[in-house]
Amino acid sequence: MELKKMFHLVASAILALSPAGSLRAQEATVHLTQAEAMKAAKERPAPEYPPMAKQLHLEGEVQVEAHISESGNVEDVKPLTGNAVLANAAVQAMRRWKFTPVVTDGKARKVVTEMSFSFKL
Repeated sequence: MELKKMFHLVASAILALSPAGSLRAQEATVHLTQAEAMKAAKERPAPEYPPMAKQLHLEGEVQVEAHISESGNVEDVKPLTGNAVLANAAVQAMRRWKFTPVVTDGKARKVVTEMSFSFKL
């Protein structure tokens, strides 16, 4: 009996780590292009230009990856490219964005998107 329980635990772990298990997790998350995400955005506060970046005359593009909940709130943001000082401002702004929930097959889904922010003096 104990061996049977252990077998089921191992089999469950293998399934969860297999491509089929990760496919289920991917199906639950919708990937949106930046254009699609912009259409779904209800609130888009702009990043504040960091004072240090102004003093140093820093300009440039910052790209972030945003994970959005089923309710349209930004759950997590990570910088992908750009100057670290500017990236922090972009991440903070992205955390304040709000989105219309993305619905597929009658169910609200989690969303992942990449967004670009341009910093120019």
